[in-house]
Amino acid sequence: MTQTAVFTDFGLSQPLLARLTELNYNDATPVQAATIPAILQGKDVLAGANTGSGKTAAFALPILHALASVKGKSSAKGNSVSCLVLVPTRELAKQVADSFTSYASHLNGQLKTLAVFGGVSVNTQMLALRGGADIVVATPGRLLDLISSNALTLNQLSHLVLDEADRMLSLGFTDELKQILALMPKQKQTLLFSATFPEEVKSLAAALLENPLEIQLQSADTSTLVQRAITVNKEQKTALLAHLINQHQWRQVLIFASAKNTCNHLAQKLAKRGIKAEVFHGDKAQGARNRVLEAFKASEIEVLIATDIAARGIDIEKLPVVINFDLPRSPADHMHRIGRSGRAGEVGLAISLLSHDDYHHFSVIEKKNKFRLEREQIAGFEADESRPEVEVAKPMAKPAGTGKKKRKNLPPVNKDIWTKN
Repeated sequence: MTQTAVFTDFGLSQPLLARLTELNYNDATPVQAATIPAILQGKDVLAGANTGSGKTAAFALPILHALASVKGKSSAKGNSVSCLVLVPTRELAKQVADSFTSYASHLNGQLKTLAVFGGVSVNTQMLALRGGADIVVATPGRLLDLISSNALTLNQLSHLVLDEADRMLSLGFTDELKQILALMPKQKQTLLFSATFPEEVKSLAAALLENPLEIQLQSADTSTLVQRAITVNKEQKTALLAHLINQHQWRQVLIFASAKNTCNHLAQKLAKRGIKAEVFHGDKAQGARNRVLEAFKASEIEVLIATDIAARGIDIEKLPVVINFDLPRSPADHMHRIGRSGRAGEVGLAISLLSHDDYHHFSVIEKKNKFRLEREQIAGFEADESRPEVEVAKPMAKPAGTGKKKRKNLPPVNKDIWTKN
């Protein structure tokens, strides 16, 4: 029988252990037990683990230990950064930076941590970066804006973390990542965390990591998360959703929809049925998104309807239920969505509502993620044996442009392959 690792086994500094005691962190999760010793030894790490497995602490704690031990001895000056954590979304950037700050609370302010991301004033972030920073958690686009404005440099970087690497690449950040990596010193410790490993992530890891410790802990099947697939006619989806919420009286429900307009319309339809819901999507200002997210975390909002922007940016302890009102386009995103529930060993429930239009795509999701669910029916909302009416599929709209401004004084992008710098 394998003995459970505890944080005192790793040789972390006393200020960090004191904070972990306050947070009631005792036993390390498998990803923490596997990675923390290797990171403390200075090794590169390639890790795959389910969302909610404790990977933020897995890289934050040993990095804080290392940076605190050399603070004052380093020659870092000006607007330099010692540790860079790259993440795909604004919400995840804030969440990871908050974790670093929390874990470092007994280090007497030795380490400066900042989160930088779009949607808010770049001038405020430039002012905060004066004198440099020990740890910067950033989205790729805003980081390049700050670099091109000479607000920070990466030439003294000692630690690089790519968190949610697969999501960054799927969101189209490939060119930005290549530009950022070209600005870094060759000698640094690199940690890459990803829930899935498509070919582009494998190519990135091969080019970026030096003899890494490889850890694969992710699994499509987790005993703490129960999945259900319920079939329903398309026109009855909203009524079934309201029925489930009212019947079970869930204290918190996160509902995923396919588009911003769908979120807004669904919230209006639920309101007519006496269910108050808030929405969370990219059209909301960053400040409004932050307020909604904090209220949901504090259980002040019971029902939240979100696009996939929330599939990786929400970390809520004991979130009981996630519902797919619409299916995600990517099979990998299905796992990220349902991973908002059943985190850190807590029991969770993930429900997918399937109309006839969804049957084939959900079968693809099952095949790709290696699971199979029995199709259920709810009395009063049974799906017809065949599609009630044939709908003419509309052509998919082309994605809108990013609206990004061209950045100056940045290295050219290698369009073909990842290359070591």
